[in-house]
Amino acid sequence: MEMYRDFAAVYDTFMDNTPYELWGERLDGLIRKYGVSRPERDAEDVMDSERNLVVDLGCGTGTLTELMYRKGYDMIGVDRSESMLNAAMEKKDRSGSEILYLQQDMRELDLYSTVGTVFSVCDSLNYILEEEELLTVFSLVENYLFPGGLLIFDFNTDYKYREVIGNATIAENREDCSFIWENIYDIEEEINEYDLTLFVREDDGRFRRFTETHLQRGYTLEQMSSLVRKAGLEILEVTDADTGGELRPESERVLVAAQKRR
Repeated sequence: MEMYRDFAAVYDTFMDNTPYELWGERLDGLIRKYGVSRPERDAEDVMDSERNLVVDLGCGTGTLTELMYRKGYDMIGVDRSESMLNAAMEKKDRSGSEILYLQQDMRELDLYSTVGTVFSVCDSLNYILEEEELLTVFSLVENYLFPGGLLIFDFNTDYKYREVIGNATIAENREDCSFIWENIYDIEEEINEYDLTLFVREDDGRFRRFTETHLQRGYTLEQMSSLVRKAGLEILEVTDADTGGELRPESERVLVAAQKRR
């Protein structure tokens, strides 16, 4: 069953407390501090045009993609879920933005040119369960990055799965939808399985039940750093993604900025 097929319809409802504005500010700050992209969509030079391209890898319903577009960046959104991209396209139609959306598996990333920045947030990379496949993702990103370009990504730590949400049940109820999220964490395999049950009100007033199963892997910073370097990228900055401060042993999400060598 496709992940985020039925969930896509109510994803934004349950993500309404997500600090997208804060994430956008951090991304913009890192790009301006370290990168080659600039919020200038009307660049006449081809090289400037390519370096100003920014890819949202695992863009989902396009909320952050739209936000970065409003900041002036020339955006491309990439996601494997047709349902999530349909939601993103609806936002594009409403906003009138010129975002290019591509339905691709990030393990088979295929862009039409080099780009200045690739970012992947909201634990999208945790869905890559094998280190070899994650190395493939990083290597593909390195291949398409403009010299000096940035890869910015976050990931949930093994600590979060092991000590915080692993084997826990989370539930949330809204007026027209609710969910039950049951976690099962395999310490040896470092894989978190969560079984998602959704109840969504239909037009006739009745609630329909959907189920999806998602698998994510918990990574350590050491594992991630090794893979990033093997792909030919240089790590510039690592922070606690939730606080914006220094990493702690109990950090649940890590934000990494890495650069392609000039």
